[in-house]
Amino acid sequence: MPDENLTEVEQEIKEIAEEEATPGPKVQLPATPLFGKYEAAGIEVRDPGLARYINLESVGLPHHSARFANRRFGKAKIPVVERLINNAMRSEVYNGKKAKAYKVVEDAFHRIADKTKENPLQVFVQALENSAPREEVTRLRYGGINVPKSVDVAPQRRLDIALRNLAMGGLAGSHKSTKPAHQCLADEILKASKADPSSFAVGKKDEMERIAKSAR
Repeated sequence: MPDENLTEVEQEIKEIAEEEATPGPKVQLPATPLFGKYEAAGIEVRDPGLARYINLESVGLPHHSARFANRRFGKAKIPVVERLINNAMRSEVYNGKKAKAYKVVEDAFHRIADKTKENPLQVFVQALENSAPREEVTRLRYGGINVPKSVDVAPQRRLDIALRNLAMGGLAGSHKSTKPAHQCLADEILKASKADPSSFAVGKKDEMERIAKSAR
């Protein structure tokens, strides 16, 4: 309703400001398959602790340009495949080269799909569940000495450790080897999805839980 105390120009400025402040209709963008092939619908996360932190948002290009950086629990909003790509950049070969790391992960997922005839996203989620440790050791200081103590691992930290070990194990296998990086990463994810002890990530998880068990 027009305000009689305002001039015609002031009234127009007020109406424009109100229109700009009113939120427009929310646009629902269509879901895009990962790498143009793999749908996120129907992927099952059996671990209830990890379920809330494994983001299976269907995006064609997993690159959010640090949109959630420096936000509390912001990493949980990043698609889990993009987090694997970011962890692959920890190595000196792919440091700062996201396009190369993206290509390695994409080729690894294609290889997994060819070998298993399944959705590689489901295989990757199973690998994360099998690689996430439930216990670890911290050190408590008593009277000048450090005493190891077993503690439960927070769900988000469990996922962080699993992603880091999968990326490290996959890329380390290609060092001084004739096998390409994407093949080594695919083999690491496949082994971890089957809980194979020869997997680097599963081996690290078992080692952490074994040490924690002795420190209970």
